[in-house]
This record gives sequence, structure tokens and C-alpha cells, in this order.
Amino acid sequence: MTVHPEEFYARATLKVAKDLLGCYLNRCLPSGIILSAEITEVEAYTADDPACHAFKGKTKRTEIMFGPPGRAYVYFIYGMYYCLNVVTEPDGIPGAVLIRGLKGVGLNGPGKICKHWQIDRDLNGANLIYPDSSLWVTKRPSGLKPKIQTSSRIGISQAQDRLWRFYTQNNADTK
Repeated sequence: MTVHPEEFYARATLKVAKDLLGCYLNRCLPSGIILSAEITEVEAYTADDPACHAFKGKTKRTEIMFGPPGRAYVYFIYGMYYCLNVVTEPDGIPGAVLIRGLKGVGLNGPGKICKHWQIDRDLNGANLIYPDSSLWVTKRPSGLKPKIQTSSRIGISQAQDRLWRFYTQNNADTK
């Protein structure tokens, strides 16, 4: 399977979010074992979104969200979980897509994904375009166009009215 070029990620966050469904997240663990699973659930966050970490501007934590696109934005929440996002939008404009679900048992939540796949802040800024890195995204199989469902995002207190959670129809792992 092939990777997407940087231009794929340098587009509107909502478009990238939907286009990531059916693609594969890949992880080379420190042991050399390679994990790969289909992306089944995502959430979009943009610069004008009060639920976005970069809404109030660039900080040390959020600087990766300002580009370049196609990089990993990994952050720590609730004092116990890491979450993986894919940086979107052209360089200088913050945006990201949270990876919420992967096809497979126990991979239905961003914290679970990061725990099982050993994703932490060490991978913040990882270039998702290179398959020889520790973390990368590959294109969905040719001809596959998943049926997409939408809903409000999970676990946020602001901008709850935005239906920016996207998931594949009939995904048994999605709640």
C-alpha cells in the first residue's frame, strides 16, 4: 500500500477527516513488530473551532498543529491517556483530525489505540508520509469508498453542535 503525499493533508480538515476513513494507520513498535489497521472513526478540529487546542493561538503544545501537514500531533489527557491526531490544512493554518477508532477488538477509542500501539509524546511531530518511520498512514484499497456516518464529537464541552465526528457505517467497533 502507498502513502498519501503531503498535499493530501494540506486541505480542509473536514475533507481530510472523511478521506482518512478506510485508510490504514501503521505503527512499527520498538520491538520491530508492525501493526496495521483500518481507520474507522475520526473527529475534525479547525482553527475557528472553540474545541480545538489551537483555537486561542500557537503555544508550545500546539505548535505542531500549525504545520507542516501530514505530521502526528500527540497529546496527553486526563493524566493517563495519549491521543493521536493527523495535522491538516496548509502550513501556518492549524487543523487536525483525531484518530478515534481502528478496525479491531479494543481499538475503539483514542486512548486505547495509543496504549495498545505504544503511541506517546515521543511520536509528536512524526512524519506520517514516510513508511520507513515509526508511524505512517497508507491509502485505502483502490475502489473502496466507505459509507460515512456523522455525529457530534465525543467528550467536548464546546462546539457540541458541530457534527464533525465521522465513522464508517456498520463498524461494529464504533459506539
